[in-house]
Amino acid sequence: MSKVFSVGSVGHTLTLMNGVWHDHCEVFSPSGEPLAEDSLCGTPGASPWDNLVYVDFDGESYHQTNVTFKGRPFHQRTFQGKLVDGVLYFAKLGPDDPDHVGFSGGPGVLFYSGKHITDAWQRYAEPDCIRLLGPGTRTRTTLLYRDGEAVRCLTANGHKVAPVADRRVPWDPRGPDGPVHGEPKATLVFQKPLQK
Repeated sequence: MSKVFSVGSVGHTLTLMNGVWHDHCEVFSPSGEPLAEDSLCGTPGASPWDNLVYVDFDGESYHQTNVTFKGRPFHQRTFQGKLVDGVLYFAKLGPDDPDHVGFSGGPGVLFYSGKHITDAWQRYAEPDCIRLLGPGTRTRTTLLYRDGEAVRCLTANGHKVAPVADRRVPWDPRGPDGPVHGEPKATLVFQKPLQK
């Protein structure tokens, strides 16, 4: 039996996010100019591009896998987390990870950000705001900081293509068979000390 969460809670919004999403991603300069290249992010590449986002939340454990399928070379990234005392705590992305968490911004709104300010947060920070606009649409907006300065914004407009993420969608570049989620990997910027 699934848990029942109050409207506006992190758990409620994560429950609504269950499924497979198609996100169309674009990046912009701080003044709003569209950028053809996203050179300062964790996985640089051309813009715009499209991701499949597989989201599984069972009331406690959270799994998300992003799979690039258009506009950039194939890339897969998996994140895991647990809901603890109403807050989503992501698995560590490295020893200098500032403890990434998911907080509620009210009904249908989540913020993914660092809970603490660390040296790595000065080098690299990219807080996310996800907003559910209806049963099958959402936006995700991030502001990327590098070396303590805001350098670009990202907006992803998404629509749900499957109500559950129990299998790969037919156009997944990994093919139709195999697990939906991979293993989470550490992020270079959250290694300590940072290798230059």
